[in-house]
Amino acid sequence: MKGEIKMKSKMKWVGLIGIVLSAFSIFIHFLLARFTELGVSDYQSSVTIFSWRPIFDKTDFPTNSASYRRLWGQVKRLESLYPDSNPRGYYSDPGSQTNGFIFVRIQGGFHEIRNSIADVVVVARLLNATLAMPEIQSTTSTKGISSQFKSFAYLYNEDQFIFSLAKDVKVVRTLPKYLKGARRKKEIPVFKVPYSASPFYYFHHVLPILKKHSVVELVVSNGGCLQAILPPNFEEYQRLRCRVSFHALQFRQEVQELSAKVLQRLRAPSRPFIAFDPGMTRESLAYHGCAELFQDVHTELIQHKRTWMIKRGIVKGKLSVNSAEARLNGSCPLMPEEIGILLRAYGYSKDAIIYVSGGEVFGGQRTLIPLHAMFENVVDRTSLTTPWEMIKIYGQEVNLVNPPPGPPPFEEVKKLAAWKNAGPRPRPLPPPPARPKSYNIEGWWGWVAESDNEPDSTVMELRTNAHKLLWEAIDYAVCVEADVFIPGFDRDGKGHSNFASLVMGHRLYQSAASKTFRPNRKEAAKFVDEIREHMYQANRTWLKSVRRHLRKSLLDGIIEASSKSKPLSFLSHPIPECSCLRHDSFEASKNSSIPLSLGVTHQCPAWMDTGSVSQSKDKENDDDGDDDDSVSGLFFKQSGGNNEGEAEVNTKEENQFEDQEELEGGDR
Repeated sequence: MKGEIKMKSKMKWVGLIGIVLSAFSIFIHFLLARFTELGVSDYQSSVTIFSWRPIFDKTDFPTNSASYRRLWGQVKRLESLYPDSNPRGYYSDPGSQTNGFIFVRIQGGFHEIRNSIADVVVVARLLNATLAMPEIQSTTSTKGISSQFKSFAYLYNEDQFIFSLAKDVKVVRTLPKYLKGARRKKEIPVFKVPYSASPFYYFHHVLPILKKHSVVELVVSNGGCLQAILPPNFEEYQRLRCRVSFHALQFRQEVQELSAKVLQRLRAPSRPFIAFDPGMTRESLAYHGCAELFQDVHTELIQHKRTWMIKRGIVKGKLSVNSAEARLNGSCPLMPEEIGILLRAYGYSKDAIIYVSGGEVFGGQRTLIPLHAMFENVVDRTSLTTPWEMIKIYGQEVNLVNPPPGPPPFEEVKKLAAWKNAGPRPRPLPPPPARPKSYNIEGWWGWVAESDNEPDSTVMELRTNAHKLLWEAIDYAVCVEADVFIPGFDRDGKGHSNFASLVMGHRLYQSAASKTFRPNRKEAAKFVDEIREHMYQANRTWLKSVRRHLRKSLLDGIIEASSKSKPLSFLSHPIPECSCLRHDSFEASKNSSIPLSLGVTHQCPAWMDTGSVSQSKDKENDDDGDDDDSVSGLFFKQSGGNNEGEAEVNTKEENQFEDQEELEGGDR
């Protein structure tokens, strides 16, 4: 009997301990659910297995060979160019008394925002005005994004912005309270600034109103509010643009940390990488008439957008455009397949790492399939980050899944009441309420055939647009630091400079000698068409022509950009205003045609002379021929058997081709 009592007592204690442990486990689960975004994300990202698994044909990767220098090395004729955006003459600090406040609302995508911010800072300096922190329309709190970050701070570091421009412009975080109230009541003057306005516009239209009301509001919507090329006496304002874009505009800490992680993961295999920006957006394809490069619904979507642009005067041409002819004229982007062919022809092996930038590639992953077939290590932001890391930079956001339905309109209530009080029964039943259309069910292109206007953006779509700014910020940081960069297109949906143009301008300023290919799309299209039918039996003449063209684009592309890209966006070509010639190579550079053709004649300050030029004169004359066989996998026909003799013959032929190319000229 006593044994049974003891057994029951033990069972009670075991049950009690089980209940306590269960309660403790539930409590821990609640804590984890509550603080997932803040606490667990760091742990989760440290143990997550990423989707990218690098594949390399050769374990060794020599960095001192002529092949490495030709493919990944710096452009020697640009090694004397250094960034220098400091004032070069008398430049006064902003005074304590200004003519008033300038408040700016900026609309557009990533590249338009970056261009516009640099312009509005220059405008504030021109008008001796106090600049309130610009408001980025895509990142306001009404778009369903996190309330942790407000407008400008959603993308950029406010403290860094104010500190960096302390000697240029007086910047405040917000307008004074009395001006905030006046703005809410719409009592302050508003200017919808035209694209590429001249300083005359601001001096004669904006400044008098600013002095009268002590505040003006500027609405910038086209990616810039000041002309790109200013008169010679405004050269200091051009350097101010460089200081804003390349020094003051730093991404907020969370974005910088994630960008650094992506770069670290790209460089983890201890190999250089190529950054490729397709530049294929629906707007740019519609503007330039490239609909027929795609198939099925994508063509309809592009044409629908072009119709919309024509009705609003954005596009002046016809609706139907011969896309094949536009492509041969260089008006359409180079497709990922064409970029892959050019890179393989230049000598990059199939295991080269290629980072594809861009928040959205029109046509989806299908357009990238040929590039994946040519290169085994094609990655993007999604394959180098985890969902937890992305959630962390988004911040805490409201759940927008299945939002509660709103109350019925007053008219529907009135009609229902009238139906109930109508004459004797029987009478017809009231019509069922209209069910809102869901294009996610019928197909996201379902609205194309129903209306000339596109459906209004949902809150979720507006939130995604804000997220795209963060995606492009990560891509921007990676592309600027890449060993090699190549764009697919350099124009946006308004004919202005796009994301790739800003990247090339930043690279030209920060490290002019880094490899940045600027292929001529007209010539590149001809090269691809010549080889498309017999890609695996490319002749040496064709290979030499492609390599010569890409080598020339490293320098000739910069000279061409000074006349084509710079008039559209100064930041796409910030030289010679923001560059200088290194002191120890100044005399040698004066005799070189490249710095002179770029207009760079200013000598760098003496403190920049931290060391001697890395390349000797003998190496400067070296044409960096290639002694590898990296092109054989795609452009030389393989024997397919185990005949070692034939393999030796093929290798000798390829080496002879590389030696001949070395004699004729290599990296300029």
